[in-house]
Amino acid sequence: MHAHNLIAGHWEPGEDTRPVLDPGLGTAVGTVAWSGRAEAVRAADRAAEAFGDWARTTPRKRADILRDAADILTERKAGIARTLAREAGKLLPEAEAEVNFSAEYLRWFAEEARRVTGSVPAPEAPGRRHLTLRRPAGVALSLTPWNFPVSIQARKLAPMLAAGCTVVARVSEKAPLAATELFRVLVDAGVPDGVLNLVHGPAREITAELLDHPAVRVLSFTGSTEVGSALMARGASRIVRPLLELGGNAPFIVFDDADLDAAVEGAFVAKLRNSGQSCVAANRFLVQDGVAEEFGARLAARFDSLTLGHGIPETGRDIPGLGPVIDTDRVRAVRELVEDALDRGGKLLTSARELPETGSYAAPTLVADLPANAPLLTTEVFGPAAGIVRFRTDEEALALANATEMGLAAYLWTANPARAWTFGEELEAGIIGVNDAVPSVAFAPMGGVKQSGLGREGAAVGIEEFLDTHYLAWRP
Repeated sequence: MHAHNLIAGHWEPGEDTRPVLDPGLGTAVGTVAWSGRAEAVRAADRAAEAFGDWARTTPRKRADILRDAADILTERKAGIARTLAREAGKLLPEAEAEVNFSAEYLRWFAEEARRVTGSVPAPEAPGRRHLTLRRPAGVALSLTPWNFPVSIQARKLAPMLAAGCTVVARVSEKAPLAATELFRVLVDAGVPDGVLNLVHGPAREITAELLDHPAVRVLSFTGSTEVGSALMARGASRIVRPLLELGGNAPFIVFDDADLDAAVEGAFVAKLRNSGQSCVAANRFLVQDGVAEEFGARLAARFDSLTLGHGIPETGRDIPGLGPVIDTDRVRAVRELVEDALDRGGKLLTSARELPETGSYAAPTLVADLPANAPLLTTEVFGPAAGIVRFRTDEEALALANATEMGLAAYLWTANPARAWTFGEELEAGIIGVNDAVPSVAFAPMGGVKQSGLGREGAAVGIEEFLDTHYLAWRP
């Protein structure tokens, strides 16, 4: 399988290629076109040329295309999910769920395309009228990572196209195959030539060229805070509008009154979904004294019960409980965080285990009684390991939870509605799950505070990032 470039409606294999590896086996699953500055400029030029006609296309027509794309994506789910599971190391059910979630974004913004409205304020002078109009911002740049390569791209492309923007995109070379199929779906649904463009290749080179292109008006990026900051700085010279969904350090807070069965299962899901490689993953467990020991023992047992293996098992074998991480660099990073936590006096709660001989696997690991400054607690782990910290009072829990420059997600497990409301107001996070380990839905806003980003994706506000407001003062 090969991930082509898409420029002005043409699928181009590229003169050079790079292998795409299956992290569960360490073998090639396909190839990706490897392009550069020339292709990036050509894609942006074509997007600029297509912008006028697409901006004038009726919202109803744009909505119909997005709705058809959702149906086509759903029809092709089985094949795209298998590709996604192989290149990104996902368990097949998780890959299927991601494709379904991607289709929901297309459906949601198909509806939002027809809800873009202006306003007509009442005049305060005879014979004068005041109007506001909403217009697409221009060419939008979409940059996405490897951990949820289809759904994150869908979350960006759907509102861009619904608003009337044209698009140039780059996806991660670590998992480009299924994301490229999303672009194929949109083309097959009727997106006109030049409206949607995709260029594979070196991130730094291609991104710099696109941010400097005079037609690019909006940047939507999901990735690390460090890279997001650099992109924002680069785009500032041209006042490119940034929409940034960046790193996280999500606290998972468990109070004495929580349903412990539900809290343990919620912690398991919030930490280990996609092998812990999620910006909204539970990164550190803050547990009240009264249940800390039992919570740790039960969650560790849940971790230890997992089988590790490829997300698409051989015939006759069950799907494992945990797949690989994306590559050996991630394995090394997770292992070093765990070793550092143990060196600082942390207590290992999970058992040692043998890992599969081939592929990039990291053991699910839980460490208790480690100091608050341990990197396992302060760094975005992006893997199947976490630390447990005890607290006594609500005030202490809130202070621990907010003691980070990150503010993307947070999780709270309690039976006390008043506490849930207070923490909902006081937690410094853009997404808060109260007794809910998977709070993300297409119709709710996605984004962070502090150094976890700017702007919001999804929901009714998601299309706003790609619209300009024009004001008309009119004397008929």
